[in-house]
Amino acid sequence: MSKSTKSLRSLVPDIVTAIEEAVRDFQDLDGLVKLTVLKAIKKVSTNPKPNTEGGYGKPLGHHSSADLSGYLKIKIKSIGYRVVYKYIKDNDGMRIIIISIRDEEKVYKEAESRIRGTNI
Repeated sequence: MSKSTKSLRSLVPDIVTAIEEAVRDFQDLDGLVKLTVLKAIKKVSTNPKPNTEGGYGKPLGHHSSADLSGYLKIKIKSIGYRVVYKYIKDNDGMRIIIISIRDEEKVYKEAESRIRGTNI
């Protein structure tokens, strides 16, 4: 199996999980974008805590379009993508909710919808 067709789950550390929609988000990415997102997820997974606690995650709150209090984001400025995830304190892990192009309204509304739909 080539690297580009491997599942997100097989490419990240065990402390990283993702909802099904986020796995599909990853699979739909182009090669270079996929590698850049993967690199960012791996880096953040080494310390997924909020940056207010010394980690890499940037806390989200109540946006005009969605309430994502308690969730964190990874900003990948070079390619204009966001990864929204939940920090899991039990195992110092992370659960990925969405991987999407940086469109504030769209990515955060979709993240909130997925959270409500999966009861995360």
